[in-house]
Amino acid sequence: MSSFAKRTLASIILIPLGMFAIYAGGWYLTLILLAFIAPAANEFTKLYAACGHKPSTVVVVGGASVLLITRTLDGLYQTEFSLPAFGFFSLLGMLLHLIAFERGREEAALDFAITLAGLTYIGWIGSYLIALRYLPSGAWWTFAVLTSVWLADGGAYVIGKRWGRRQISPNLSPKKTWEGYFGGILFSVGFGLLLGMAWQAGAGDTPLTALTTALVGLVMSTLTIFGDLGESMIKRMAKAKDSGSLIPGHGGAFDRVDSWLWAGVLGFYLITWLFYR
Repeated sequence: MSSFAKRTLASIILIPLGMFAIYAGGWYLTLILLAFIAPAANEFTKLYAACGHKPSTVVVVGGASVLLITRTLDGLYQTEFSLPAFGFFSLLGMLLHLIAFERGREEAALDFAITLAGLTYIGWIGSYLIALRYLPSGAWWTFAVLTSVWLADGGAYVIGKRWGRRQISPNLSPKKTWEGYFGGILFSVGFGLLLGMAWQAGAGDTPLTALTTALVGLVMSTLTIFGDLGESMIKRMAKAKDSGSLIPGHGGAFDRVDSWLWAGVLGFYLITWLFYR
């Protein structure tokens, strides 16, 4: 089976599952995100381990998982568990690397910095995907944000494969082209317009209009590419083609969530600042 066929088949299975999780919210969404974020955090530590570093898997994977759970508790019960959890795992990371240094690991301070980076980037930033869902009209905002990313990614792949000529970043991701990038933006903004018109026609007075969802599509498709390129930077350092092999045709979990991480936090603050301040 070709890579494109595997990619398409995986998308056919995963997209409906993701749509259901977004609609259902609560622990359903948390469990689905855990199935991606926890392996992505593990892949993050392995990529750095391939370069001779020793970040704490316990802190990065365990902390990222706990942060998703505490964000869900914050949303369901109006608590503030996620900040204390982040603080706890940050201090735990320092403690573990202090012990490692005492036992002869001279690079323990750098290991701690990588551990904290993984906990923050994969765990804390990733948990904004949960926070986004708990905004007013959160199911529809999450749907708009993530679908914009998926369509931008799919549009960039299709357009870039057919018409792509000019590379965006030859060192980080030589297959990404400006033609594919702008094609992805058109796909994403076009979907945003259609979603906003459909939602407004069905729900009436709502912040999800053709203009606002097109804006979401524009921001997501324009900026989330940096999540993809950021992960590529880590993979190039580790001399790895993919972060793993969890999803046929797509690579590892980190390969899938790299753009989601940017989408969650960008979408949350864009929507909050525009509509809920």
